[in-house]
Amino acid sequence: MTVDYLRTLFLHPPSPDGFDGGAGSRYQAKREIRSFWYPTWLAQPAALVPGSRLIDAPPDGLALDDVRPLARQYDLCVLHTSTPSFPGDVAVAEALKAENPRLLIGMVGAAVAVAREASLRASPALDFVAGSEFDFTIQEVAQGRPLEDVSGLSYRVNGRVEHTPERPILEDMDRLPFVTPIYKRDLTPEHYAIGYLRYPYVSLYTGRGCRSKCTFCLWPQTVGGQRYRTRSVGHVAEEMALAQRLFPQVKEFFFDDDTFTDDLSRAEAIARELGKLGITWSVNAKANVPSATLKVLKDNGLRLLLVGYESGNPQILNNIKKGVRLDVARRFTRDCKALGIAIHGTFVLGLPGETRETIQETIRFACEIDPTTIQVSLAAPYPGTALYAEAHRNGWIEAEALVDEAGVQTSAIGYPHLSRTEIFQSVDLVYRRFYFRPRKMISLGAEMLRDRELMRRRLHEGRDFLRFLRQHRAEASVAN
Repeated sequence: MTVDYLRTLFLHPPSPDGFDGGAGSRYQAKREIRSFWYPTWLAQPAALVPGSRLIDAPPDGLALDDVRPLARQYDLCVLHTSTPSFPGDVAVAEALKAENPRLLIGMVGAAVAVAREASLRASPALDFVAGSEFDFTIQEVAQGRPLEDVSGLSYRVNGRVEHTPERPILEDMDRLPFVTPIYKRDLTPEHYAIGYLRYPYVSLYTGRGCRSKCTFCLWPQTVGGQRYRTRSVGHVAEEMALAQRLFPQVKEFFFDDDTFTDDLSRAEAIARELGKLGITWSVNAKANVPSATLKVLKDNGLRLLLVGYESGNPQILNNIKKGVRLDVARRFTRDCKALGIAIHGTFVLGLPGETRETIQETIRFACEIDPTTIQVSLAAPYPGTALYAEAHRNGWIEAEALVDEAGVQTSAIGYPHLSRTEIFQSVDLVYRRFYFRPRKMISLGAEMLRDRELMRRRLHEGRDFLRFLRQHRAEASVAN
């Protein structure tokens, strides 16, 4: 039976310059160096709606005046939003509705999934918001079904907010179509860059959810779930063979599953298929992958692991239910180095239990294990997470905003013994202590000498990074 679909626009709305609040970004913020993730959470439903269009405004440099006229060309617009970007995204929705009052406008993303009624009451321009896993929900809306007949929605009718039954979680992940044809049709890979990945890169998912119970992590607690639901090995291999043909210029593929190594045997099976294709690839991993598995991954094209170490203090790791001991993380890191696997290590300051002393422990731990590169974030109490509930319960929230006016991450959490200002200042301290060591500077310089393209990128990114540190230090001084 042929279905007539609504003319549908999937929109990652315009945002402050360099702000990545997108449908693929875990920490929605303007980063140390200009970087953007692919809007995979929008590309997935876009692949289910024939004739749709996906616009990712921030990396394409589009402003509101660029997207506003498009409202007249569509019947349905689906915007992805986040907690930091929600007020600005609502303003975009209102502008689109003013341009075309008949345009049906909905929002998706963790921010609205956990606060549906409040989100709808924020503006009459919003006709509906979707629940956690919204792919087939949006497909049914695009098919023109009455909103009351679509599971997983909250919508406005006669001034009231109504809710439909929850949509069952998707178990057969192979029902989801490939996203790479949507990337090819609507996106420009050269507009996407992540400092620790080769350029240009492409990111996508092979599964959703995570078995870990980290209290601060947004997606598993709101949209993905705390089970790892996966596409079959053959399904992944087929898309990667297609992606290789679609994007011959791409230097690296990144699998952005919350923890790709949650299923070791599957990770090894996918690696062997990628090895046959000769693809260079990287993934998110927990700091506990056995050496034997690491070797299989490395032998089949793995280049880098993105690893959330979070802290160098064992009690903090227990407080956030990380599920990895420091001694295990040390062994894992040694194994990666022995195999030649690069590591981008991520750390979070201001988690429950943080003190001046634990910050120093984290600095010492980061310098000891010495990952290739690091990223330092601030504990962000996103609504819907256990950290958010814990912080409110204990009175730790000292600021509601997660980013400032420029889109840079702020410190929202403070403690009686450690102010949010001091936590904010510590980001600069960790970066300087880690990167400005002679050993690290020599190591990074040697990499640049071996690769002229890498040298060009690193010099550009280095300027951005130093500018970030100067701005960060200036803001910390003002806060004092």
